[in-house]
Amino acid sequence: MRILIAEDDQVLADGLLRSLRASGAAVDHVASGTEADAALMTNNEFDLLILDLGLPKMHGLEVLKKLRGRGATMPVLILTAADAVEERVKGLDYGADDYMAKPFSLQELEARVRALTRRGMGGASSTIKHGPLVYDQAGRVATIDGKMVELSARELGLLEVLLQRAGRLVSKDQLVERLCEWGEEVSNNAIEVYIHRLRKKIEKGPIRIATVRGLGYCLEKIQQ
Repeated sequence: MRILIAEDDQVLADGLLRSLRASGAAVDHVASGTEADAALMTNNEFDLLILDLGLPKMHGLEVLKKLRGRGATMPVLILTAADAVEERVKGLDYGADDYMAKPFSLQELEARVRALTRRGMGGASSTIKHGPLVYDQAGRVATIDGKMVELSARELGLLEVLLQRAGRLVSKDQLVERLCEWGEEVSNNAIEVYIHRLRKKIEKGPIRIATVRGLGYCLEKIQQ
């Protein structure tokens, strides 16, 4: 799951980043409306936008209006001041899916994020099956033959990318880009370590992560 946070309060943004990254999401952050608009125009892989309405340079409502004007359907959770009733109403009218008034509980925000991403994925599409391996993208739970596989947040992120592109080559650069949030680095060597750990946990039966030397990795299903 990849989330864009548009919030100019750095303290609040840092709290959101830590909380959502700890839950396994890949999170990008921008601090102005123009940056948010540019990020949304150039990247179509975001699964959710957390949007503060009181952004500098371009108001959050304008960001939302332009996003929906381009036909984007990603869920949007707006953040507003507690007394900004008129803005909350406008936000919902412009196509926001939910809102939270500041200050709010991070635990409640995480729950709303999970609910919105489940809604955005739509029913059965939140589950990916690959042989005996089943991955619930909304709940971020992987099972093999019905038994849960204990995976770290990074391992879950890698597995999600590989499953989404099962049977196709995924380069190290693509994995680094997907797992890296702005301002936080993940090296190619780290990717190799995570892949090694993931292999030990999921390579059972017909499931295999093939290495294409010098190019990347491919999740394969071995015919038996």
